Amino acid sequence: MRLAGGEIVVKALEAQGVDRVFCTPGESYLPVLDALLGSVIETVVCRQEGGAAMMAEADGKLTGRPGIAFVTRGPGATNAASGIHVASHDQTPMILFVGQVPSRFRGRGAFQEVDYDRLFGGMAKAVFEAAEAAELPDLIEQAFAIAMEGAPGPVVVALPENALSGEADGDVPARIDPAPVPPSPHAMDELRRLLEAAERPVVILGGSRWTSAAAIDIRAFAERWSLPVACSFRRQMLFAHDHRNYAGDVGLGISPKLKTRIAEADLVLAVGARLGEVPSQGYTLFDVPEPRQSLVQVLVDAGELGRLYTPKLAIHGDPVSFAAAAADLAPSATPRWAAETQAAHRDYLEWSEPRLAQTPDFVDMSAVMAHLRGALPADAAILTNGAGNYASWLHRFHRFGGYGTQLAPTSGSMGYGLPAAIAAKLRHPDRPVICFAGDGCFQMTGQELGTACQTGAAVVVLIADNGQYGTIRMHQEQRYPGRVSSTGLVNPDFAALAASYGAFATTVSRSSDFPAAFAAALASGRPAVLHLKTDPRQITPARRLD
Repeated sequence: MRLAGGEIVVKALEAQGVDRVFCTPGESYLPVLDALLGSVIETVVCRQEGGAAMMAEADGKLTGRPGIAFVTRGPGATNAASGIHVASHDQTPMILFVGQVPSRFRGRGAFQEVDYDRLFGGMAKAVFEAAEAAELPDLIEQAFAIAMEGAPGPVVVALPENALSGEADGDVPARIDPAPVPPSPHAMDELRRLLEAAERPVVILGGSRWTSAAAIDIRAFAERWSLPVACSFRRQMLFAHDHRNYAGDVGLGISPKLKTRIAEADLVLAVGARLGEVPSQGYTLFDVPEPRQSLVQVLVDAGELGRLYTPKLAIHGDPVSFAAAAADLAPSATPRWAAETQAAHRDYLEWSEPRLAQTPDFVDMSAVMAHLRGALPADAAILTNGAGNYASWLHRFHRFGGYGTQLAPTSGSMGYGLPAAIAAKLRHPDRPVICFAGDGCFQMTGQELGTACQTGAAVVVLIADNGQYGTIRMHQEQRYPGRVSSTGLVNPDFAALAASYGAFATTVSRSSDFPAAFAAALASGRPAVLHLKTDPRQITPARRLD
């Protein structure tokens, strides 16, 4: 059957099991919008392409399959680049469909023309451009395969107007799934040998391609071997924090005791974790290229093994397959480090206990975190954030309940929290979804509150307002004391702004008022914003500007 190019695109997405796409509309892909009108696929209309791309990226994190965004050519594509950058660093499967000028105009500097190979080539795993409608089925099949295979990541597919309006055979490929990458039996035997010989082992979990089943398997492995388990930067959801084997997160503001424990370990098993700049504490925890610890690194991308570090043992495998194989490993005797693992968990519990500040005229974020610990179901609530010092309270004091409870960008992208929260609430409408944002972070994508209200995504947004770009102010105070510049913010009344969208909204100026305001926000059943007035001097849980 002959179909127009726009219909082919939508049929191909349906065949891959896509049930939701995020977009900002554009004239360059009108045939796709028309085909979506009669599709089973839900179309979420966003306010800006960066928000649409971040929602798609978050959806990819939640489902393990490519999140889908459609944006128009030129400015639409450049706006969406922020989401592509997040997907690249976070290894998230995602496909960005971008409108393009007619093929016959390419290279002439046509209206809004962009060379997408040059724009996205350093961030995307692949960039395709269809010359005609007949190429669309194969290109989309390749896009899904590449986005999911090996280390996942973003793929960009450019859609020239002539390819979308032209006709071709409507046969589309069947659904494809990524092939498992099981570790070799020899590698698992060698891992057992190294564990048996170790005195002070530590496990660090990170990366993507995890599932809830893999999280259960890795927990069984840790229990059997009495291993202390840490999670890499913004991957805290991979291991329940109340579990007796949990040792803390290896990110910004790492616990000094955990940092020492990793530095003095004789064996580090890194599963999925690339151990980049942030988790390695500026490449100081592990010497490059020869770590002083015996490093066992498990990565799904064979090209990453040995690229930065020379591991004692390199295991090529995906987290699901590795965790299943590891769960079957049994020690020959009770591990000698079992008492140290218990000590590591006690150290984490002490480190993660909120210490309330005496700030009667402001909202203390430690008090907020202390309340949320009792008010939210740890294993069901999904917490999101973008970038900023406000997130240090979340990462340090919230005890994540396990897989699927966290959405945060390892790329450090501001503005991520709200789009991610919307995607999470649409995917899991029965679970509480809480977005953390600073006043600067929120204003990067705050207009997506309109998307939340339009779709009925009842997220709760906590805006920590200290009237400044606090992280940059902190660095200025350290490097240029007394020379503050370009970090002050004149902010709107965030509660009034949110209310104008139709959201529940209130301003909270004292910690004692937060519990009632939060309960009302949850009970409202609609998108909600709590405007938290925080102390501009309290820049992190442990540091003040003064």
